[in-house]
Amino acid sequence: PRATVPHLQNDSWGKQYSHALFKAMSHMLCIGYGQQAPEGMTDVWLTMLSMIVGATCYAMFIGHATALIQSLDSSRRQYQEKYKQVEQYMSFHKLPGDTRQRIHEYYEHRYQGKMFDEENILGELSEPLKEEIINFNCRNLVANMPLFANADPNFVTAMLTKLRFEVFQPGDFIIREGTVGKKMYFIQHGVVSILTKGNKETKLSDGSYFGEICLLTRGRRTASVRADTYCRLYSLSVDNFNEVLEEYPMMRRAFETVAMDRLDRIGEE
Repeated sequence: PRATVPHLQNDSWGKQYSHALFKAMSHMLCIGYGQQAPEGMTDVWLTMLSMIVGATCYAMFIGHATALIQSLDSSRRQYQEKYKQVEQYMSFHKLPGDTRQRIHEYYEHRYQGKMFDEENILGELSEPLKEEIINFNCRNLVANMPLFANADPNFVTAMLTKLRFEVFQPGDFIIREGTVGKKMYFIQHGVVSILTKGNKETKLSDGSYFGEICLLTRGRRTASVRADTYCRLYSLSVDNFNEVLEEYPMMRRAFETVAMDRLDRIGEE
């Protein structure tokens, strides 16, 4: 019977190495060469060339398929990569289990499994597009907050473009009495308790705001504020607060009216 591999003992070193290379490539690339192995040098080299082309095409297909799958949900992949770093950080510093759990829950509530470079995305857009997106994202906040619902749309837009999204967990002290206040907060969703010296608790929920007293008086915090549930808030820094209210003095008076009412209630306790 005809041998599938020719006898190479008496052939030249070129033929011997060519066949040896062919066998090695056929095993390494896991690509078949048909029912019968090539015999002549031309067949051997053409078969090896076809194996290289086939392996290259296969690698390109796998690479493109992988890139396509990753691009389908790049924000989730970015979140997973980020959280792996967080896990390694917690492990490196040997943080206790309950702290690790709180950090995990924070990331889940803050990013909800997806991570975007929102600042960079908004920074690349034109001002009208940026304002349109921010107004849409904060539509529930505006709808639930009487302060915004009855205000000049230009004032609302000016405020919204300067807000920063923050998440707090149950039991977190968002504000501590006696500290210097550098920002105020608007509640998008959640319940907070205002704790005064008289140990009286006042609850605030969706559509409310707090922390403005300190920004108006430039003093220290007059009460503590604790998150009772997971709270999704928007914060406004004192510099941005003053910048916006310089253009809208009537809105400053609205803040001052609420602040005076709250200070009176605190003084009575």
